[in-house]
Amino acid sequence: MKTISCMKIDEKLLKAYSAEEKIYQEKETIFSEGDVPAYYYQILEGVVKLNNYNEEGKEFIHNILAEGQSFGEPLLFIDKKYPLNAIALKKTKVVRLQRKNFINLIKENPKISLEINECLSYRLYYKVLMMQNMASQSPLARISGLFDYLKSYADCKDRHSFHIQLTRQQIADLTGMRVETIIRTLKKMESEGLIKIEERKIYF
Repeated sequence: MKTISCMKIDEKLLKAYSAEEKIYQEKETIFSEGDVPAYYYQILEGVVKLNNYNEEGKEFIHNILAEGQSFGEPLLFIDKKYPLNAIALKKTKVVRLQRKNFINLIKENPKISLEINECLSYRLYYKVLMMQNMASQSPLARISGLFDYLKSYADCKDRHSFHIQLTRQQIADLTGMRVETIIRTLKKMESEGLIKIEERKIYF
């Protein structure tokens, strides 16, 4: 599976366009659902969760991103507000670039523009595959589809090299299954060599 690394731009190039570093504390909100997109974000250290809540207050986690990964850029190209939140899961340092400067950067660096287009295309591709798998009655297909989608954002090409940073309950919430089903299916996936579990951490 080809990975897309969630698009990483050289830090020196970002700073050449007046990007700034900013630190967010654990549980601090980086942006909220309904905010107007203002920055391109790239994680230097830490972990960021992208989520939102339904009308009943149930959380839906879209992704969990770590060092070297970017977020927020798709909304910089259209006149829409954020449909989700970005929250630091621990102390996190990002480099962020103002929207107008980001647009200037990609206009003046065509190669990066092409890479971003490829990145966004792969995100859409894997999201469609995940949605197809979510429609399956097979717990293994649902979980594998979710893991494939999450791994598509990371620079992890080897088997069992991607750490799934979700709890069993979060996996259950995302796939619409019971925790007991998740635990049983993960054990089956481990026995079949599809995942590796070390100290309760899942590697895909």
